[in-house]
Amino acid sequence: MLLIDKYAYFNRLKNAHPLEKMILALSLLLFSLAVKDVFVSLITFTLMSAFIIFGAKIPISYYLKLLLLPGFFLLSGTFTILFSFSSNNTSIPNVWLSWNVGSWQIFISEDSIKTVISLIVVVLSSISCLYFLTLTTPITAILHVLRKLKLPSLLIDLVELTYRFIFIFLETAMDIYQSQSSRLGYSTMRRGIRSLGMLISALFLGVFQRSKQLTMAMNARGYQEDISFIEDSYRFSPINWLITIGILVSLIITYILVGGSL
Repeated sequence: MLLIDKYAYFNRLKNAHPLEKMILALSLLLFSLAVKDVFVSLITFTLMSAFIIFGAKIPISYYLKLLLLPGFFLLSGTFTILFSFSSNNTSIPNVWLSWNVGSWQIFISEDSIKTVISLIVVVLSSISCLYFLTLTTPITAILHVLRKLKLPSLLIDLVELTYRFIFIFLETAMDIYQSQSSRLGYSTMRRGIRSLGMLISALFLGVFQRSKQLTMAMNARGYQEDISFIEDSYRFSPINWLITIGILVSLIITYILVGGSL
């Protein structure tokens, strides 16, 4: 079991109703994406991080590691926005830094800096909302809510099987990588490339075999196009609903007063 799945089952908010957590996370996510306000996004990121670290008692070191995962893609995307190119004869207002390379000018403008800051803050707030839901709610509880909402059973089964095969994919890759590393498969660049190719080919073959075994096991147990599992019982908490409504109302008021009008 991966840590992200382990924390979903063992955290201080595990007994809260999954619908309450889903409404809180998704409503803040949609509101942040809709308004795209830096101040609102900072508040959302701070609140979600506080719920994760202090509410669910997720270790801060692990949470920071999770934030680093999308950091590379975020930085690679912001670099393309931060730097702009133009000819030397072009007049550009609000330039902070510029470099002349031949007949071209590479510059960083005030508008690009504001765009990058807004993008980073909005993305981090959105990621924190998704991490809150992922780290505090097991997949079975999320599927429980989807079933109560009368979503098609085929869609729910596909979500459950996809989630399961993600873990099979990762576990198989980790086992193969550890086996190759113990045999010095990545000691040199040439061996590393060769081992990586063997890992990819063996990985897809292993996952395909595991999928066939899972299909045979499900059919042997009377699978009838509907995956059944024991559902936990949850109770709604008026306090949680008041907290969710209070946060949403506060964010809306903050956006009206600071960011503009809806």
